[in-house]
Amino acid sequence: MAGRKKSKCKAIYDALLTAYGPQKCFLDHETPFQLLCAVILSAQCTDKKVNTVTPELFRRYPDAAALADADAAELETILHPCGFYHAKGKYLREMAAILRDEYAGEVPDTMEKLTRLPGVGRKTANVVLGDSMGVPGLPVDTHVLRLSGRLGLSRSTDPVKVEQDLCKELEPEYWAQFSHLLIVHGRNRCTARRADCINCEISGLCAGITKEKSL
Repeated sequence: MAGRKKSKCKAIYDALLTAYGPQKCFLDHETPFQLLCAVILSAQCTDKKVNTVTPELFRRYPDAAALADADAAELETILHPCGFYHAKGKYLREMAAILRDEYAGEVPDTMEKLTRLPGVGRKTANVVLGDSMGVPGLPVDTHVLRLSGRLGLSRSTDPVKVEQDLCKELEPEYWAQFSHLLIVHGRNRCTARRADCINCEISGLCAGITKEKSL
């Protein structure tokens, strides 16, 4: 049974890679610091909206030291379009202060150290590790969570457990890309509102749950 699930995960990976091509993080960034900031801002906000905010954010505050010393009101004005700007501004300033004071302004490269930063959970840490540091990580967002259940890859609704289930079935080199592929598929084909099973590139690998609901 375990071997079949491993084969199924790899088959889904291969099919989605063929359908969409290699994917990367949808948040615009050039450095781990920029990506960390962007992912914190993406909580309950679209990547597209975050990408309209970060150019000015990074222009005004190009590094951890500058962001740590940012005026709260000025920072919140920039962050306003992302929503929850009071909390996000607080997280960014506190996170940046720790980077400045404890890590010489650099973003740490371990899950343990990243998740100790304000506003950083496992999903955020996995994005930063997998997309800007070359460290295997499998971020579980709402799309990955939804598709993992629909495809029969995990029975859990706990993102941490889903991450563990998927990582167990895939080689670490595939983790980050598998997350990206599920996300793009979840946005374009297997959406929260409706699963387009008829045109789905991986319908033959689906657990059948969505097919029954879409009839």
